[in-house]
Amino acid sequence: MFTLAEVASLSDIQPTYRILKPWWDVFMDYLAVVMLMVAIFAGTMQLTKDQVVCLPVLQSTVNSKAQPGTSGKADFTTVETTTGQGEAASMRTVSFRNAPTVTPDVPLSRATSSQYQPTESSQELKKEQKDSSGRKTNLDFQQYVFINQMCYHLALPWYSKYFPYLVLIHTIILIVSSNFWFKYPKTCSKIEHFVSILGKCFESPWTTKALSETACEDSEENKQRLTGAQSLPKYVSTSSDEGSPSASTPMITKSGFKFSADKPMIEVPSVTILDKKDGEQAKALFEKVRKFRAHVEDSDLIYKLYVGQTVIKTVKFIFILCYTANFVNTISFEHICHPKVEHLIGYTQFECTHNMAYMLKKLLISYISLICVYGFICLYTLFWLFRIPLKEYSFEKVREESSFSDIPDVRNDFAFLLHMVDQYDQLYSKRFGVFLSEVSENKLREISLNHEWTFEKLRQHVSRNAQDKQELHLFMLSGVPDAVFDLTDLDVLKLELIPEAKIPAKISQMTNLQELHLCHCPAKVEQTAFSFLRDHLRCLHVKFTDVAEIPAWVYLLKNLRELYLIGNLNSENNKMIGLESLRELRHLKILHVKSNLTKIPPNITDVAPHLTKLVIHNDGTKLVVLNSLKKMTNVAELELQNCELERIPHAIFSLSNLQELDLKSNSIRTIEEIISFQHLKRLTCLKLWHNKIVNIPSSITHIKNLESLYLSNNKLESLPAAVFSLQKLRCLDVSYNSIALIPVEIGLLQNLQHFHITGNKIDVLPKQLFKCVKLRTLSLGQNCITSIPDKVSRLLQLTHLELKGNCLDRLPATLGQCQLLRKSGLVVEDHLFDALPSQVKEVLNQDTSIPFANGI
Repeated sequence: MFTLAEVASLSDIQPTYRILKPWWDVFMDYLAVVMLMVAIFAGTMQLTKDQVVCLPVLQSTVNSKAQPGTSGKADFTTVETTTGQGEAASMRTVSFRNAPTVTPDVPLSRATSSQYQPTESSQELKKEQKDSSGRKTNLDFQQYVFINQMCYHLALPWYSKYFPYLVLIHTIILIVSSNFWFKYPKTCSKIEHFVSILGKCFESPWTTKALSETACEDSEENKQRLTGAQSLPKYVSTSSDEGSPSASTPMITKSGFKFSADKPMIEVPSVTILDKKDGEQAKALFEKVRKFRAHVEDSDLIYKLYVGQTVIKTVKFIFILCYTANFVNTISFEHICHPKVEHLIGYTQFECTHNMAYMLKKLLISYISLICVYGFICLYTLFWLFRIPLKEYSFEKVREESSFSDIPDVRNDFAFLLHMVDQYDQLYSKRFGVFLSEVSENKLREISLNHEWTFEKLRQHVSRNAQDKQELHLFMLSGVPDAVFDLTDLDVLKLELIPEAKIPAKISQMTNLQELHLCHCPAKVEQTAFSFLRDHLRCLHVKFTDVAEIPAWVYLLKNLRELYLIGNLNSENNKMIGLESLRELRHLKILHVKSNLTKIPPNITDVAPHLTKLVIHNDGTKLVVLNSLKKMTNVAELELQNCELERIPHAIFSLSNLQELDLKSNSIRTIEEIISFQHLKRLTCLKLWHNKIVNIPSSITHIKNLESLYLSNNKLESLPAAVFSLQKLRCLDVSYNSIALIPVEIGLLQNLQHFHITGNKIDVLPKQLFKCVKLRTLSLGQNCITSIPDKVSRLLQLTHLELKGNCLDRLPATLGQCQLLRKSGLVVEDHLFDALPSQVKEVLNQDTSIPFANGI
């Protein structure tokens, strides 16, 4: 026997799935339980009480032949049997007068066929026959049991016998069909994951806080709209509205945190103070929802499976209803039986009664009623499935009721699961939508960020750079902490790898800020913040991967003095050059572009009249078109590094104001064009280092005003005398070549302060070298020098002497007479320094406050 609790548990599913069970599925589950109870009740009754009772139909012809001397209304013995499946039989015998005595050991047929004499008179016999209404049969108890069992299987319709089992099977099939999608391997994992995430999203403290903040923001906005109060002084631009960002400029929109000077800065309510653990859990939920959406939204298997099982239940309902209606009338109380065992019984026909017929018929009608209700619900479910597109789900109402206007619409299985949840409670979907919104995620990040990065912590990260300016470098944060804008004395702000950086109106407090670095950080600014940056920012560094990362407002900073752009500007997506017009940068003086250009961008010519320094660092891409250089008449410094130049570009010779030229790391082999530099009267510094130059033409002597010449890391084998005719030369760098001899003409360079010839093949130092008494830096390392003349003592201004890597066996004691030379500026092997006289070492070890110069 099954208990009711055990039966009910057969149709139970995990309680966590209840949110995916609409009312019709729940109702059908209850109907299935009732049908299961009907099946169990009918089966139990059938097993314990189901039976048939049969009596033979006596024909007059048969009876007259069997008993010629006995009338049809003779006295009889009534044998009443109760035959149940598996029960013992009982017998009750009633003997009338003048009836034969029944002996248990002798069959009744035998006793009735024996001859006996009537004990009463014929008048009494007739009177007795008139009083009795039944007929005597010639069957004993065992024969009744046999007939009852045979007729139970032969005369009783099959539906009367198997109805409870059919109901049980049908009900189990319906239960399995209803819950199949929860157990199918390819869907159950997604459903379990969804239910788990949905429950966590519903109960997450961040959900309540986010929705509460929405209500707070709405109420505060309405209040401020009515009162027009101002809690922060509005920054008033000193410039006109010219250069204001257009509609395409990335500004902070209303979908995120609103930092605007047009509205008061409202203190964050206490509801935004989120526990760190809750914040971390909320961050994990955002990531889980994102991954679950990507995993589920690309298929519609769950939807198809649910539709399929609903169709199966509907077809099952129609099938059960059709065949049950045909057999309901076959359940009857009376039945005629023809067992065909006349040779054993003596009778051919029996009339039987089925004692469970009325009960089974009522149970069957009840079952049909339940099936009809079940079927109508299935039809309604199909109507619901095909009435609306369940593979599309819109959060339109949620977007209208909250500030999260960016909650995306979803599709396929993701949408279907949300439609199912809505049948349970639409609040689940509303709270779940919070974790689909990037605005909500950004709010969480900002709250967590501000909680972690307090003013005191940021103050600890402020340092002083090489220019003695206060600098703050923020790296890989989820946003810019609010406390940053309270550092009003900050000079330099570096933001690196902060994809959601937003610059609010509070930046107007940072009156000392003049330099901003945006490294892979496409920052968005609020209108008032842009006005402040436009008027105050002087130096901007932007590092990017794609040109789209460059904020559009950068091109509108009309008071900008220095702009550094580092990134890819020559991709197909950028159409060779992706810079917007620089025409608005009217005060730009320095433009530094580190990219892979094939030509100087035409847009740069828009600011050419203002530029004084142009730096182009390529990544090895050959810079071909240089004609636009001619327009940059005011450029004083020009650097073209790593541009695969083979010769000095002729366009450079038109730059009449050029003072410094740097052609480092190119492929220049010859510099015969150097004679044209004589027209550049202001040229003082020429850097041709890291090239492939073999010799220096004598025409270099025409560059009369040259003060610095850098020819290191080339293929020079000698230095022509023409070099030493440049009387104004203060710095000469020919390191890492193949020079074997220092010409004696070097003594002519009376203004020479820095001489670098490290990494060559010098073995002897000419005494004329020490006539250059203004030398402050002398680099002679990694050569073949065997001795240092004592005349080194003439170099009274020497502060840096490099001798390491030579073949020296000693150092001259006259080094002590170099008044400004100290041990920190003397680069030699330790054993050579230790071999110096003690008084010399004492002089070299003395502290000095004289600034040390090691060359450029």
